[in-house]
Amino acid sequence: MSLYKIKEPENEYILGKIKGDNIHYDFDKVLNFITAKGKLRYGSYFELDPQDKYIIYKLVIYMIGDEHSCKVNHMDINKGILLTGPIGCGKTALMNLVKFLLPIKKRYKLITSRNVSFDFYKNGHQTIQQHSGTGKYCFDDLGVERYVKHYGNECNVLGEILLSRYDIWVQKKVITHATTNLNANELEAWYGNRVRSRMREMFNLIAFDKSSKDKRK
Repeated sequence: MSLYKIKEPENEYILGKIKGDNIHYDFDKVLNFITAKGKLRYGSYFELDPQDKYIIYKLVIYMIGDEHSCKVNHMDINKGILLTGPIGCGKTALMNLVKFLLPIKKRYKLITSRNVSFDFYKNGHQTIQQHSGTGKYCFDDLGVERYVKHYGNECNVLGEILLSRYDIWVQKKVITHATTNLNANELEAWYGNRVRSRMREMFNLIAFDKSSKDKRK
């Protein structure tokens, strides 16, 4: 039996033990790893909120590919993550940090929905094509972007991208992740029933409690 480690540029982290062909993760060590990465990215003040432990647990078992634990917690590792919750609860930070549990080749790029809509304003449908392929993305803050025009053509950019990403998921099993402050009804009102229906299929929903505190205050 040997130790399972992740090597990052700044350090080497022990996350568990290797037993035969299996990795047995130590959740406390995983939390220490996420906290260490958080301090590097966000500053020495960064800490995980104990109240978020179950949310973090679900993200961790998904990222490490623990299929059994995911099934127990009603998640499908073949779908992406839609992380929802009120403003400031820590969605973006967590999705930025738990990706380091993935092998480098499987890590997604976190990109803000507003920036995607701004790119569409400048570059038009090239932006939709760019984000509709097999790239690995987490679209942050779905629903904060605006309908934008390019040469007079108005477009719900993220809605179109999500429809395309759905097709890629069906055909090639390319997974998409996202975060949002909106609830199901608000998402449907913003993107329409067609997009919302496909989101139900392609995402595992992980939701912070509505009363989660704003950690930026």
